[in-house]
Amino acid sequence: MIAFTPAKINIGLFVTGRRNDGFHDLESIFIPIPWKDALEIQLQEEPGIQLTTSGLQIPGAPEDNLIVKAYNLVARTHELPGVKACVVKNIPLGAGLGGGSSNGAHMLRLLKESCSVNATPEQWNQWAAALGSDCPFFMQDEAAMTYGRGERIEPNPSMFTHLNGWNIAILHPGVHVSTREAFAAIKPSPAPFDLRELTTHRVEDWGSLIRNDFEKIIREKHDAVNQAIVQHQQAGASYVQMTGTGSAVFGLFRNEKDAAEIARWGTERGWRTHCSAF
Repeated sequence: MIAFTPAKINIGLFVTGRRNDGFHDLESIFIPIPWKDALEIQLQEEPGIQLTTSGLQIPGAPEDNLIVKAYNLVARTHELPGVKACVVKNIPLGAGLGGGSSNGAHMLRLLKESCSVNATPEQWNQWAAALGSDCPFFMQDEAAMTYGRGERIEPNPSMFTHLNGWNIAILHPGVHVSTREAFAAIKPSPAPFDLRELTTHRVEDWGSLIRNDFEKIIREKHDAVNQAIVQHQQAGASYVQMTGTGSAVFGLFRNEKDAAEIARWGTERGWRTHCSAF
């Protein structure tokens, strides 16, 4: 079985408080985008999970990969067949695009589909939340409001309707941003806008309404992120924002050619890029 695991962007990202469990309270809109990895699993008699990777290099030990963690998390309480997993990495790591979280969540989804696991939908979502803050979002396929540390999901299908006809270009300037360091530098503050009301406003007006609270910090620390933002603005993007804790930057364009041109500009500089239509 194979799954093509999407990246996501954040539209708006407010850090509203620090929690007693060490996490932060967030408010954001997550949107899946068709920048994808490929994850394939084959069931086998040999117990446990074997993971192979290709494409972009994944740092760290295999047991730290969320694909492996997802399997082991379910296997603690439910009998699973052995699994041979292979992931082709295309989504940049450390970019704020949620590629690793998507891999982990889709591993859960593949196990749910291919193995006879007697678990409720709530249990699957609890496993996803235990894997990582972004993982519950990837257990479904809609745009969604996210709250808490990211585990509280409220589907927001109207966002896709609102963005129909728009184009997105993403530049990843090759900077790896540590999520832990980004959160360590943030100062929580109340949300300046109710993101549930965003689709009542024109995309061209979003820049005066919302922000990514991490953007100023990362932009000042990494000149390449600042350059990516400026290039989007100069290319005529109607809305420009860093996604997640960075370092990928996206722009929303009415004109498909403008979106393709900024992606081409990034590719010529050796950056990872993506361009697609909503």
